Amino acid sequence: MIKYDINEKMDIREILSDLESYRPRRRGWTWRKKVDNLQIGEHTYTDCSEPLKNSIGISAAVRYFNNLDPQPQETITTEIASGRFEDDIRRMRMAAWHGADHIMVIRTAGQSHFDGLIEGTPQGIGGVPVSRKQVRAHRKACDFIEEEVGRPINYHSYVSGVAGPDIAVMFAEEGVNGAHQDPQYNVLYRNINMVRSFVDAAESKSVMAWADMAQIDGAHNANATARDAWKVMPELIVQHGLNSIFSHKVGMKKENICLSTVPPTAAPMPCTKYDLPYAVALREFFDEYRMRAQQNTKYITSSSREATVTHVMNMMISKLTSADIQSTITPDEGRNVPWHMFNIEACDTAKQTLVGLDGILDMVELKSEGFLPEQARELQERAVLYLEELLEVGGYFEAVEKGFFVDSGKYPERNGDGIGRQIDGGIGAGTVFERDADYFAPVTAHYGNNNIEQYGLTNPADAIGGCTLEDPDKIVFIDELDDMDNVYKRLDEKEAYRNTNLIKPEVEWLADGTVTVEMVLPTDPRTAEFAAVEFAKKMNLTDVEVIHAEVLHPIEGSRVQVKGKVDFHIDLDNLVIPPLPDVLTEDEIRAAIEEKSMLLVAATVGEDEHSVGLREVIDIKHGGIEKWGIDVEYLGTSCPVEKLVDAAIELNADGILASTIISHDDIHYKNMKRIHEYAIEKGVRDKLIICAGGTQVTPEIAVENGMDQGFGKSDRGQAVASFYVKRRAEKEA
Repeated sequence: MIKYDINEKMDIREILSDLESYRPRRRGWTWRKKVDNLQIGEHTYTDCSEPLKNSIGISAAVRYFNNLDPQPQETITTEIASGRFEDDIRRMRMAAWHGADHIMVIRTAGQSHFDGLIEGTPQGIGGVPVSRKQVRAHRKACDFIEEEVGRPINYHSYVSGVAGPDIAVMFAEEGVNGAHQDPQYNVLYRNINMVRSFVDAAESKSVMAWADMAQIDGAHNANATARDAWKVMPELIVQHGLNSIFSHKVGMKKENICLSTVPPTAAPMPCTKYDLPYAVALREFFDEYRMRAQQNTKYITSSSREATVTHVMNMMISKLTSADIQSTITPDEGRNVPWHMFNIEACDTAKQTLVGLDGILDMVELKSEGFLPEQARELQERAVLYLEELLEVGGYFEAVEKGFFVDSGKYPERNGDGIGRQIDGGIGAGTVFERDADYFAPVTAHYGNNNIEQYGLTNPADAIGGCTLEDPDKIVFIDELDDMDNVYKRLDEKEAYRNTNLIKPEVEWLADGTVTVEMVLPTDPRTAEFAAVEFAKKMNLTDVEVIHAEVLHPIEGSRVQVKGKVDFHIDLDNLVIPPLPDVLTEDEIRAAIEEKSMLLVAATVGEDEHSVGLREVIDIKHGGIEKWGIDVEYLGTSCPVEKLVDAAIELNADGILASTIISHDDIHYKNMKRIHEYAIEKGVRDKLIICAGGTQVTPEIAVENGMDQGFGKSDRGQAVASFYVKRRAEKEA
């Protein structure tokens, strides 16, 4: 088992080494373990699961709550599609630390049309080419990651396309924990022959059931494809029903069958009026099944703010209707760029929202009368009528031929723009053959009549001493086929940046050199986009591209975000990094002041009228030193040095806090030196703790000019309070 120190980067080559000997440690899906009335510190949670061993809370948690990081009871998904599986591994680790335990690796769309398993590790576009080597490396990496965070990680991909059964077997062999599988996806969106698709699905689902995998359906693609997503809700219910009962009849446990539910609308529509009744209708109809809630992507744009708001509103629906899995779509959908930071932001958004809504169902309840139940009931009735008509025309295949599905009318209305496929058409048409009466295949988890009775067997694989599902040593593992398009080539290209002190910015691939720049330009959006590109080029960025633009006013201003690349790196060995200030905890500061009070005299000295920075260090509202009970006598701005020191003497203060912002003619040096000298003249320098701060002040400059300490523009109240408390303790020791 590979183990890393939490401050050690993952070694991709080590993960790739000896892959032919790797065996998955477990199979099957793992749900989070809910903890009743979880107590963390002073807080009690009613809808949360076991905390992680290692994790990173949201920014507010890290700053204010000692990394308080409760984990919601819902499984959290992160979707990864960088195209380079070696970089996906690093992103998996990041996402797991931020609460993801469902790693969904999106495959390339073209793979639906491959008629067999691919080998090796080619680079993909819009996803990863799913091969045995890529899957095995990912599952091996997940083994390590779940040890590090202290929670099982569910690894997930796609069982679809004409090679679906082959992929299902490979996933079962390699310990994949969940997968999308829905023959309707093949038929409607990939034009795979419907007979072939459903036969393949029966075989695939049988194998997935043996492996105890969780299955997610593909019904959500209808409202991502339809002209008006909110009008296909009855059809979505029917699609969910068809795949769910089909899966169960094949042998899947209902608790492993997950409906991929997507709210059909988004603001500025009155989306809750559509989305909540739809979610209620689903939950009532499919109460024996799991719900996997995914953000609406039909109406997503490249705005990260907009995507986040939609995500949060969707999660309110998830919480009110008890979704089991929460997916985390990001602005990548609108930008077509899968970036590390968006995966992490989406995980944090889900965690923050779901924990923030902890216990909401103990405080509110959905109405049992009025608009909500009436709308839910109407959707259910429309879905039942839809299913009845489907049966009247001869069944699912005939309904598809007639264009029933993804029609933009709200059933029973039809606009005639549905997706139509022919029963005898599409990819793989005519490739399904009836088995002979004595058909026999010596494999486990095989769907249909396998005539094992003729050999007196209960498990057909016993005829060969177990197939690859029981005996992984029978698996033929092919490392690489194409020596020019494989992971080792990509690793070699970036070797200078792997486990070295050389770094470049990145957004999706190691050292891709990509940075983003945001600017507001005082012109119309069309002009602003072209101007922004030129600004970025003058910043020496290459491959510049606009990734987001929005109107602030038709002519007064536009916001533009661009991405580009830098062609240089930084050597970390050459960085001069001052040590972090030794800051006491808030409780330590408070305890010291409660034990013995402290009074400081503060002012902006000389002829300086700046007050904002000093007030932020003092005021309790801004997290200033008053927060911990330190008394401050504030003398205002343009305070003579002599007045400041005299006030400290008169009030018998513990110390002085001087702000000196203006720096021309080195006046900030002179102010600090004069405070020090005047305190000596008055015979109180040894008694007082004297500090100064300002935008041009550093600890070194302050000490050189007689101060006990100096604080710069990034220092806040906690650092200032910590120093005074510790220096007083030193003086009294």
